[in-house]
Amino acid sequence: MDNPLIIANWKMKLAPSEAHVLAKKVAKSSAKFTGAEVVVCPSFTELAAVAGIMEGSGVTVGAQNCFWEEQGAFTGEVSASQLAAHGVGTVIVGHSERRAHLGESSDMVHRKIRMLLSVGLRPVLCVGESFDDRAEGQKEVVLLRQLHDALGGLWLTDAQQLVVAYEPVWVIGSGQDVDPKEIEHTHQVIEQSLYDLFSREAVDEHVKIIYGGSVDPENVGRYVAEPSVDGVLVGTASLDATQFAAIVAGALKA
Repeated sequence: MDNPLIIANWKMKLAPSEAHVLAKKVAKSSAKFTGAEVVVCPSFTELAAVAGIMEGSGVTVGAQNCFWEEQGAFTGEVSASQLAAHGVGTVIVGHSERRAHLGESSDMVHRKIRMLLSVGLRPVLCVGESFDDRAEGQKEVVLLRQLHDALGGLWLTDAQQLVVAYEPVWVIGSGQDVDPKEIEHTHQVIEQSLYDLFSREAVDEHVKIIYGGSVDPENVGRYVAEPSVDGVLVGTASLDATQFAAIVAGALKA
């Protein structure tokens, strides 16, 4: 795979000083990242500082969320345009933690993606099944519903990009390894669903499908070696600069 996409999701786990130290370490390691696209997603409060630290490193800054309106009386929210003004180019949408803890609905996810595409930012749509979905044989049904709810009625122009991140909810933060062949099959299912929503040309040229779920230096190579895996979304392991650099190296080696 050419130019694997590696996205670090720092979540709400770092104090400002910790985020700055981590950003400096990642920027220092960036010379080793040639051939990969690396994006780090700090908390909103640290976006400006981390973007400044990453300037000139080749590592870009993303956001963990956004609102679906461009401006207005929406206390506590952050718009896509505000993110773009800080140099953000990539935004995570519909993460399972937001769906579970904040009641983020499929309609909210759809509206966020529509807004991001309209201002030229790249959404990272997270989809994934729960343990119960899996046990009941509903995995693919759940994934297809999430994809169609989020992307139905949208289109991709030549200037727009989209990432779909497959993150099985039951794996996130568990440290559990998933068979790469199962991930490959799931990505193929996602790809076929995308062909139903967009033209084949749009999917092939403007969409990446990545995997997230307890990604670490030991398993990343097996994951990205699969033909349909275009990269990884990294959570806990991205909080350690040495581990994160090893993940990028593993993806490039594969």
